[in-house]
Amino acid sequence: MAAPDGPLVVGVDSSTQSTKVLVVDSATGQVVARGQARHVVTAEHDSDPEQWWQALVEAVEACGPAAREAAAVAVAGQQHGLVTLGADGRPVRNALLWNDTRSAPQRDRLLAELGGPAAWAERTGSVPAASFTVTKWAWLAENEPEAAAATRAVRLPHDYLTGRLTGQGVTGGTTDRGDASGSGWWSSATEGYDAEILAHVGLDEALLPRVVASGEPAGTVAAGLPLPEGILVAGGTGDNMAGALGLGLEPGRPVLSLGTSGTVYAVSQRRPTDATGVVAGFADARRGWLPLACTLNCTLAVDRFAALLGLGREEVESGGSAVVLPFLDGERTPDLPYATGLVHGLTHATSGGQLLQAAYDGAVFALLQALDLVLGDDAATSSDEPILLIGGGARGVAWRETVRRLSGRAVRVPQAEELVALGAAAQAAGLLTGRDPAAVARDWDTTAGPSYPAVERDGAALDRLAATLSDADALLRRR
Repeated sequence: MAAPDGPLVVGVDSSTQSTKVLVVDSATGQVVARGQARHVVTAEHDSDPEQWWQALVEAVEACGPAAREAAAVAVAGQQHGLVTLGADGRPVRNALLWNDTRSAPQRDRLLAELGGPAAWAERTGSVPAASFTVTKWAWLAENEPEAAAATRAVRLPHDYLTGRLTGQGVTGGTTDRGDASGSGWWSSATEGYDAEILAHVGLDEALLPRVVASGEPAGTVAAGLPLPEGILVAGGTGDNMAGALGLGLEPGRPVLSLGTSGTVYAVSQRRPTDATGVVAGFADARRGWLPLACTLNCTLAVDRFAALLGLGREEVESGGSAVVLPFLDGERTPDLPYATGLVHGLTHATSGGQLLQAAYDGAVFALLQALDLVLGDDAATSSDEPILLIGGGARGVAWRETVRRLSGRAVRVPQAEELVALGAAAQAAGLLTGRDPAAVARDWDTTAGPSYPAVERDGAALDRLAATLSDADALLRRR
């Protein structure tokens, strides 16, 4: 390995299905080593946190000597997951993951009992969806009271891994404001845990981790790990917040991420409080805000349609009147936790390729509906900014062209890979150097990549989708 220009840092992305690790030159952003290991997710959308830890260790070891020369590390993790630890620091049960919607009845009850959507939005920044951690804890307390009673610490996925790195155990855990803002029990109005919400769901604040400030370390690496003992561990954050760091986002720059979930977000200087629930009013990993809309059904749902049709991902055809609302796992945006997939407008002339294109359209439609709400007051001034298209789907021509056609906006596809892990690395570099991690990422030029000009917006397709969604509303809400 050639000598780096600056100290090496490690960024970790612990996602739904795998853990990815990058070792990065903090001065240039060059990735000098990488590793990856997979997790197993059950059909019930839960996962053993111990797997995440073993995958992190395996992925770090795959980075070889570079990891053993690192000076700082940060972990980014999938948001909203509920990790419950017993007195021995081990998981009481499998973690409930973000895409688990079994807590929809508890979500409905919490909304009604604590003032309704507007009150929740003003209090926490978001109207909680069935994916939020607070609804999962309410489900656990109601359905598995023995597990809830045995719990001595409650963590988000990135908190759990950061605690394992630092050896903090159940009493010394940390989190950050970005990931905490997706829990449903952290108040964006006060920037602290909400005592009334916690009391209402029967959760003692002492079980929750301390929220570290931006630029504050969570601790140092414990002994016996495949990283240098004593190096700095940054606070870490949620995966979406890390993605924003990895892109070095400034206000008004829209991002559309196409992965297992689909997200659209932008950095803002104003605290979001969307009472409709379309936009989650998250904090970012610094001192600002990250209004975000998320769909549960994105690349996996479209891949499922391709498999059912016996087609490859790119075998789409234009034309036709078919409409697909691919809500195969319920949906978060729009808020339809009980929905199933819907196909409408088939004729004898509909081809398989047209139906597959309709699935792409349906997946992108919900995200673009939320774009102006996410941008808020920045929408008009940012209209000429290209959408930054990231995630696994961003490399697909069909995904890219669908976004261009339905948005009518230019698109840029950053060449930088593993932006969540890269954002975690930027956070570690910022901690090491005392700099703003987003500025570090901008110096790394992480948004460089091919740009595609705007095309005429496909109003007819958008009108068909909007009309079908409206007409089918009662059906999609049926339990």
